[in-house]
Amino acid sequence: MAPRPARLQLVFDGGCPFCRYFAELSELKGGLPQLEIIDGRANNQLRRALKAQGYPLSEGAVLMVEPDGDTRGGVGEIQVFHGPAAVALLCGQLRPSPGLLRLLKAVFASRKRTDRFYPLLLWSRRLALGCRGLPVDPDHHDRV
Repeated sequence: MAPRPARLQLVFDGGCPFCRYFAELSELKGGLPQLEIIDGRANNQLRRALKAQGYPLSEGAVLMVEPDGDTRGGVGEIQVFHGPAAVALLCGQLRPSPGLLRLLKAVFASRKRTDRFYPLLLWSRRLALGCRGLPVDPDHHDRV
């Protein structure tokens, strides 16, 4: 089992009901006290900064991982994972109680399976956002 990072921040599209449910379920029942979820649709500054670095929320969630410090108390560089890499890494870290989250972990902890199913997740997200009248790209409304 890989060591747990000191801090995890999951930035997700809060307008997508699937994304929100997964993020909240991960935080509440995932067994990761170091996980913080952030609604990227509501946090304009962070969302735009991530997009400028090549991590648009319209193409998937972002997981920022701050590793544990070394024995001298130092902290390593924050790693950023996007889309299927973020989902696979987060699911690999989860220690869920029985239920839906355990099933999601079993399916998405494998990067290969996550890569295969991720287009379906994006399609579902687009459909859900469309039904809610929200743009796929959270920054789209800023350009109107």
